[in-house]
Amino acid sequence: MKLSQLKSILENAADLAFYLEDGTAVPQHFHVTEVGAVNKHFIDCGGTVRTEYAVNFQLWSANDTDHRLAPAKLLHIIALSEDKLGLTDGEIEVEYQAGTIGKYGLEYNGTHLVLTSKKTACLAEDQCGIPAAKPKRKLSELQAQQSCAPGSGCC
Repeated sequence: MKLSQLKSILENAADLAFYLEDGTAVPQHFHVTEVGAVNKHFIDCGGTVRTEYAVNFQLWSANDTDHRLAPAKLLHIIALSEDKLGLTDGEIEVEYQAGTIGKYGLEYNGTHLVLTSKKTACLAEDQCGIPAAKPKRKLSELQAQQSCAPGSGCC
């Protein structure tokens, strides 16, 4: 989700709730302790220099269980961050501690904001020896073959 999408959701939201993909709710008394612009400049395993930009939110829960962050207040925090940090409309990543600190993507399911799993990936598979994916075959095709001779593709 991009920052502009989050702002649009917040403009029409009555309340603010975050959930993990497994349905676990982020405690309602969470704080947004940081909003930042993250610029990553790196080299991948194939030698290509790359850059990435993300808008980062850090969620934190304390023991002040009466705290509630309203959508309008988060919009105010975002506007202040755009002004002071020069935030642009980048993809959002959320830092949240569920056991250990994790980085999540952000989606909206029509009711709540959902912290989504992020995955690592090789950005230069063609240059670092990652084998091509093996073709998937249907078991019924293999069973239909008369024999399992070398080179027949059955094993």
